[in-house]
Amino acid sequence: MGIFSEIFSWWGGNTWSNRIYTSLRGTYVGTDSMGNRYYVQNKGVGPLGVPRRWVIFKNMAEASLIPPEWHSWMHYTVDTPPTKDSYKPKAWEKPHRPNMTGTREAYRPQGSILAQGKRPKATGDYTPWQPS
Repeated sequence: MGIFSEIFSWWGGNTWSNRIYTSLRGTYVGTDSMGNRYYVQNKGVGPLGVPRRWVIFKNMAEASLIPPEWHSWMHYTVDTPPTKDSYKPKAWEKPHRPNMTGTREAYRPQGSILAQGKRPKATGDYTPWQPS
């Protein structure tokens, strides 16, 4: 990463200002399976009355790359981070899939301008509104 992007590009990783803020005000909490590092404010509280929590992404800053167990900690659903709690994923939890919006693999339903094919016919259980 070049010096310019190190200073200014927050989406490409950890910037200098973020490193300085984290070293002065953050306490390391843990790392997830994707290499993202999590921190909590070491003194005082944020504007919501609780210590701030933040993540430093390993690569690109993409919110969908936060696993469910860390998501619940980041959003104050649970107080104990997964590193201190024996988190076991539920049987119904699926493995992570990246956000494909804006790519060729993005979901395009039938009838979409970008999809091929025609929109399926209405089932007959819908009556459109008619002005009187």
